[in-house]
Amino acid sequence: MAPRPGQMGRLAVHYHPTQIRSASFAADPPAANPQNCTMASRLSEHGLFLREFWRNFHTTGAVLPSGRRLAAALARYVGKGDLPQRILEVGPGTGAITRHIVRAMGPEDQIDLVELNPSFANRLRDDFAHEPELAAVAPRVRVLQTAIESLPQHDRYNVIVSGLPLNNFSVAVVETILQAFRELLTPGGTLSFFEYMAVRRLRMLAGSRAERDRARGIQRVLGGLLTNHEIRRDAIWLNVPPAWAHHARFDLGCPARGGQV
Repeated sequence: MAPRPGQMGRLAVHYHPTQIRSASFAADPPAANPQNCTMASRLSEHGLFLREFWRNFHTTGAVLPSGRRLAAALARYVGKGDLPQRILEVGPGTGAITRHIVRAMGPEDQIDLVELNPSFANRLRDDFAHEPELAAVAPRVRVLQTAIESLPQHDRYNVIVSGLPLNNFSVAVVETILQAFRELLTPGGTLSFFEYMAVRRLRMLAGSRAERDRARGIQRVLGGLLTNHEIRRDAIWLNVPPAWAHHARFDLGCPARGGQV
């Protein structure tokens, strides 16, 4: 999910809750090999992600979905505490992080998935209709094909997990997204997001002049957030490429505690 170029204001949108389709069969089909089904699903997921990467590199930002260690790190604050949570995942793509969030959710937690890319949004709806693990929580899920800044401000969340490639955007877009996160989080709520290690430093060293200026601007914006509000940072060395998982609370000013995953 990412804002469309030139479309940074609030938009009139229609929400589309997850559609759960049902079907009846005259006879049960032959049992499939679970290992073959899992492999086919992963190949299909990777194929879709690669196609969207080539079509929309600016907003997809990666060739492959997030690895399981990165996904688990981003879901760290899901399902914590004694009260039900409202969870927002922004830019879920094909659902690599979503599945870890679902496994961590409490029995009364609810989740909204905001995905602007129609191919990814349709894939998510289909997965929540047919994959047993996801279908089990489908009544507590909404798939919203819209931009993050278009969500109503009265919708507030305890946890926001972002898969957006912030380092691919303009400085103004990053500032708009972070402001939307701030407005959508409840007091004490946690924002978790990731970035690939050293990507901005490389762009500041090897990019064009415009690219270097953009990278420095993003460094200023994200650096301010992390300096003032980061509560934890996880290093995921075995991701491809290696990544940082950042966790922040806007109403706290705490030095980050590091971890390795």
